[in-house]
Amino acid sequence: MSASTLTSVASQVRGRPDTAHRSLLGFLAVSSLLGTAVLLVYGLDYYLTAYDDRPYHPKHLLLRPSGLIGWWLGVFGACLFSLLFLYALRKKWFWLANLGNSRHWFNYHVLMGMIAPVVIAFHAAFRFRGLAGVAFWFMLAVALSGFVGRYIYGQIPRKRNAAELSLKESKELQEILTAELCAQTLVRPSDLAMLFKLPSLKHVENESLIMALCTLLWIDCTRPFLVAKIRRRALSVWGKLWTFAGFLQSSSVALENTIQVARAQVAISKKLLFLSKSQQVFHLWHVIHRPFSYSFAVLAIIHITIAVLFR
Repeated sequence: MSASTLTSVASQVRGRPDTAHRSLLGFLAVSSLLGTAVLLVYGLDYYLTAYDDRPYHPKHLLLRPSGLIGWWLGVFGACLFSLLFLYALRKKWFWLANLGNSRHWFNYHVLMGMIAPVVIAFHAAFRFRGLAGVAFWFMLAVALSGFVGRYIYGQIPRKRNAAELSLKESKELQEILTAELCAQTLVRPSDLAMLFKLPSLKHVENESLIMALCTLLWIDCTRPFLVAKIRRRALSVWGKLWTFAGFLQSSSVALENTIQVARAQVAISKKLLFLSKSQQVFHLWHVIHRPFSYSFAVLAIIHITIAVLFR
């Protein structure tokens, strides 16, 4: 099988990047950051004012929780809160399960889980007391655990449609990618070997779940530096400057294709190595994440009911 054929096969197995989905996620993320910046710049002097002095502040009628801006921020936060639970309901409602891609739903779920605490913080004018304060801290715990969940979710080999790859499919993909790398001549095997330096299976099996997660994080954090080193060895002086010492993509299509295949290969090797640990952590994460989510839901509903009745 030729190298070009192998590249085509591997691309089909890995799936092409979903540009439209990533663009929309990026747009929503940037919009959220801009909205946060606008609110922060506009209301910073109010939020820094002592609570007892806030009623005398000119922006109090707008930014207090029951004020014009504060109230609508609360409404927006409640909408985000409601949409967050659509991801869980999707698994139970057949008509919703067939709508869209599961991975896309999960990404939106995580993004809304990141935005919601920020919106609620502005709604509460950064005063977290009473029932609303307890609900906020539960929500923050849910959001932080969501970061961990999203990371662990990405450590389990999956197809483009988010279906989990079987062990056989994962190993077949690993063999295809290995064959691709053996066929290329642009990057020396000794250079690529830096990327494939992983701990032994015995070492991983003897690690605790927390240590295994830390090892995973370390591997992922150091990989960009190793990729940059590979680029630097293959590029000219001008190429190194243009790519900021190899941290940005180069104009060499062949080099970038080789790096893409190498990254895919080391990613699947790492996922297979840590598969058992990742599945254990992901199961444990569900056990922790759900009670926090449901507790927050109950507290939020009580708070919203009281706010509507006594507005």
